[in-house]
Amino acid sequence: MEASRTSHINGKAENVHQPGYNSNGQVTANDCRGFSGKSIPRISTNGNSTNIVWHKCSVEKSDREELLQQRGCVIWITGLSGSGKSTLACALSRGLHARGKLTYILDGDNVRHGLNRDLSFGAEDRAENIRRIGEVAKLLADAGVICIASLISPYRKERDACRALLPEGDFIEVFMDVPLRVCEARDPKGLYKLARAGKIKGFTGIDDPYEPPLKSEIVLRQNQGLCDSPNDLADVVISYLDKNGYLKA
Repeated sequence: MEASRTSHINGKAENVHQPGYNSNGQVTANDCRGFSGKSIPRISTNGNSTNIVWHKCSVEKSDREELLQQRGCVIWITGLSGSGKSTLACALSRGLHARGKLTYILDGDNVRHGLNRDLSFGAEDRAENIRRIGEVAKLLADAGVICIASLISPYRKERDACRALLPEGDFIEVFMDVPLRVCEARDPKGLYKLARAGKIKGFTGIDDPYEPPLKSEIVLRQNQGLCDSPNDLADVVISYLDKNGYLKA
């Protein structure tokens, strides 16, 4: 809408038409040269959030992927503590970076230093920890980034819920299939020792279960009792990405 405003030029009052103003000089909501105001948006409720509207932008995921020359996705690395998840995540990030691909790691411990520092290791908080990481990973994938999420995530239900957040094919589950005895022998953080001594309760693999994936896209096992190097394991994942078209737009 165009309305008149009074402007004084050379001592004379003149009416000046400006878009988006009414006769009282107030900004109006309609037709502000690109700012929508004519249509009524669909207001929805999601969880505890009410009266919210999804605002769609003309720059979409495919545009960002074209810019980055890669497909945004989530590589979800799961396994027992000490199975090598974080080490693999770093090796994978380095390998992809060397190929000119943009990645970001969401490490279970690292995220608890900031976003999830308010959460404990109780059952409900552990579930919320995974849910939040899943939602952040979804945003990064939508940005066109290859997001590497590295955390124990012991329950299939919670991992499947994170998978369901993304379009088909955008969630790649990598299972570090390393036996408990090997992980406990490594014990890089000394957590198994504390759990065995009863100083840590609800520790996955000791007094809390781990549900191994049933249909992971990638399973990394020990080769005849020998441990492949992190770079070798990362190459397996990179080969999968390359073969399935994730490393190009």
